[in-house]
Amino acid sequence: MNLYIQTQEGQPINHPALEDNLLQVFGAVPENWEPFVRVEKPIPTMYQVLEAEEPVYTKVDGVWTDVWPLRNMIAEEKTAKQQTVIDVFNAREQATNWSAWTLDEDTCKMVPPIPRPEPDLTKLNAGIRTFWCGADNNWKDTPVYSEGSYKFDFFAWVWVAI
Repeated sequence: MNLYIQTQEGQPINHPALEDNLLQVFGAVPENWEPFVRVEKPIPTMYQVLEAEEPVYTKVDGVWTDVWPLRNMIAEEKTAKQQTVIDVFNAREQATNWSAWTLDEDTCKMVPPIPRPEPDLTKLNAGIRTFWCGADNNWKDTPVYSEGSYKFDFFAWVWVAI
């Protein structure tokens, strides 16, 4: 699928069109239509900002293309994003259970001081889950989970009906 964009005085006008459509209408690609390469909208990384929802048509190496205004966050934006993650994490119910967790700046996620152990399917099938225990600063198996609506009380280390 080849795309072309109409140009006037060296600038693109309108939007790209399929080559097949131009051939049907004009019989050939007119001289004022130039090749165009579509570039998908990027997904910003953790510390990038997409500054517009639409691309800018720009000529790169002789071919028109979508250029997305993507930039790295400045230090203040990065710090604010990290602080928001920390604040949301600390605003959860029973948040002091995870007080030993810290922010991993590379992923902008809160992480435990000890990696979570691999899941044990035998325990999971028996209704036993492994949660972080702030009192022990380690991972610990819960009592068996009963059917019904429960939430876990990390301080009493029991399931509580809700």
